[in-house]
This record gives sequence, structure tokens and C-alpha cells, in this order.
Amino acid sequence: MQVVLVRHAIAHERNRTRWPDDSLRPLTPEGVRKFRKAASGLATLLPKSAVILASPWVRARDTATLLASAMKGAKPIECTELSGNAAIYEAFDLVRSRKEADVVLVGHEPNLGRFLAAALGGDSARLKIEFKKGGAACVEFGKRPAPGTATLTWMLPPRVLRSLG
Repeated sequence: MQVVLVRHAIAHERNRTRWPDDSLRPLTPEGVRKFRKAASGLATLLPKSAVILASPWVRARDTATLLASAMKGAKPIECTELSGNAAIYEAFDLVRSRKEADVVLVGHEPNLGRFLAAALGGDSARLKIEFKKGGAACVEFGKRPAPGTATLTWMLPPRVLRSLG
């Protein structure tokens, strides 16, 4: 199974007055513009059959929608397991529950970095991996996705993804 991790695009800064609930914080116009181009590049790397699973938080959901548009594919599926406050084992459970060969997870930091570290190094991995906003990474799992069983295929910052588009 191929799993692609995508961090949401550039969002507005936290502001408890404008967005008392951080899950409602949206992308900035610049974030939309830049990720639309990055999504075009990312789409060239993804199989057309890939399923897109996204955090229900506005900024991740909107990032996933931009990616789906670039892929000319189905709508993203919202998954609470990818919320900004979810534990990484929930994301592993989610990936294991899928039957598709190619899965895209659109979510948040530090969760994506922790998921990638655990996927590569196991549950107790102390790797510090940080995703740029709008960046992506791809890992390959064998038969059953589990911590410590992945191989990193690629990891690209958004500026490289934009150059592919």
C-alpha cells in the first residue's frame, strides 16, 4: 500500500477572536493560490485511483478539495482520525481499514510528522520530521500497514511540488 501524507496549505494565523474554534480556521488566499499549483504538481505523482482522506478541520478539508480538483477525481472523505487533535494510532487504524492500494492523508502537524516517524521507525521512534505547509511525503507499506514497516519513497516541499505543476 502506498500512503501519501499531505500537510494542509497556508492557513490564517491562530486568532481566538475570529476563530474561537481552531478547527474552523481557513486557508489564506495565498495558501489557496500556492497549493492549487502544488496540487497540480502533486497530482502528476499520484495514481488516478488514489482515495483522498482528510481531516474535517476546514483548512485540511479545503486543501484536500483543491487536490481532488487537480486529480480530477472523487471528493475527499472526511475522517475524524486525521483531526488536528487525533492520536497517530487512529491514523494507522484508518489506513489499515482501507482496501485501496493508494491512500492520500491530508492533515496537520505535528500529527503527520509523528505518523511518518512511527511508520519508518516504529512506535518509539524519536525522529523529528516536520512538514512544510502544503508539503507531501510518500511511504510504501507491505501487506499490513504498521509502525516500523514503511519505506520512504519521497518527501517534497511545496516549492518543488509547485515546480512540477
